[in-house]
Amino acid sequence: MSPPSGKKYSESGTARLLGAGTSGILELFTFHPVDTVAKRLMSNTERIFVSGQPLRQSLGQLNHVIFRDAAGKATISKYLSLFPGLGYAAGYKVAQRIYKFGGQPVVRDLLERESGQWFTRTFGERNGKAMMHATAGSLIGIGEVALLPLDVLKIKRQINPEAFRGRGLFKIVADEGMALYRGAGWTVMRNAPGSFALFGGSAVVKEFAFGLEDYNKATFVQNFFASIGGAVASLTVSAPMDVIKTRIQARSFDNPESGMAILRKMVQQEGFTSFFKGLTPKILVVGPKLVFGFTLAQWFIPTFDRMLKGQTVAEARV
Repeated sequence: MSPPSGKKYSESGTARLLGAGTSGILELFTFHPVDTVAKRLMSNTERIFVSGQPLRQSLGQLNHVIFRDAAGKATISKYLSLFPGLGYAAGYKVAQRIYKFGGQPVVRDLLERESGQWFTRTFGERNGKAMMHATAGSLIGIGEVALLPLDVLKIKRQINPEAFRGRGLFKIVADEGMALYRGAGWTVMRNAPGSFALFGGSAVVKEFAFGLEDYNKATFVQNFFASIGGAVASLTVSAPMDVIKTRIQARSFDNPESGMAILRKMVQQEGFTSFFKGLTPKILVVGPKLVFGFTLAQWFIPTFDRMLKGQTVAEARV
């Protein structure tokens, strides 16, 4: 994800909107299959690799968990089976990118105006700046719960498509209503520390590893490592809540289960390692995903800004 900046953006709001949205769409088509694999692994309640079980049997079970009905089909069919819920995912990803990347700098500027001196006195100048970025990210993460219905529909399409049979989008919304916000509390508990670690981790790397005063002046390599540091921290911190949230949302509309019930079953039946199911494939995709998303966002935003202002590249640099 795009790391937080140390100064206000010079680009227009429209350019940020178009740039972040376009980046989100391209990132979605590239990484949606990996997200599907991670979600299906997280929602799986049975052990795949069991002591004493033949490796071939374990791999066959893994194949079934990931590809579901396409497990015995050709490779291309298996690949295409990893794109369920793409329409819902597009709506969610674009809205989330615009909200998170556009909203965090706004909240951070508000914190600096209203409470900047308190952060500096409490944490010191350098720590205070990183803490403001982290706190702004956390607040934005909490508000992200408003987008939960799109995320719920995307996840159900990925791992529980039977819930959609015979019903279109508007029929589901009319039937379920506020039930689409099921798991909102667990989502908040995931997003608050997750977004705190994402933006805070990125800011800490830029501040202390690279000594940057203006985060906008970070090089491509610096942004790469800052984003990786923040994202890996975010994924690890939020993993337990993310697994519970995914299992809540994966249930059929007519057969819900509370987060506490899922939590108890996980501890009793699967052990504490179950809270980190699906973390490995998510971390493995963090590097290329963040480089891809960051590079495109940073290229598209100024490009759209120049187009909207009718400027050339040389004029924009003056």
